[in-house]
Amino acid sequence: MEKLLERGFTIPGTNQKFGLDFILGLIPVGGDVLTAAMGLYMVWEARNLGMSKTAMVRMLGNVGFDTALGAVPLLGDAADFFFRSNSRNLRIIRKHLDKHHPSTATINQR
Repeated sequence: MEKLLERGFTIPGTNQKFGLDFILGLIPVGGDVLTAAMGLYMVWEARNLGMSKTAMVRMLGNVGFDTALGAVPLLGDAADFFFRSNSRNLRIIRKHLDKHHPSTATINQR
């Protein structure tokens, strides 16, 4: 989910990546609502992993901040390119898995 939303595509001739969060953010209102729902899915899965309420509040804050930024015309679209809430949330999930489930291996596909 994170790869699709944050780094699914590369700008030709550069190494700069972007994803559906940026593309859908160009659609007024509906795009931001859709990407927020996709981000909330990651929070839901974190809940299913048994993550702490503190970590989930941080993740909700990341999604909320990204959604609020995306709601600002033009400036929000640029902010979606640089503020990657789903990447931040994936780091929180990986940190939880490394701490509470050290025998599981996470695959890094960067």
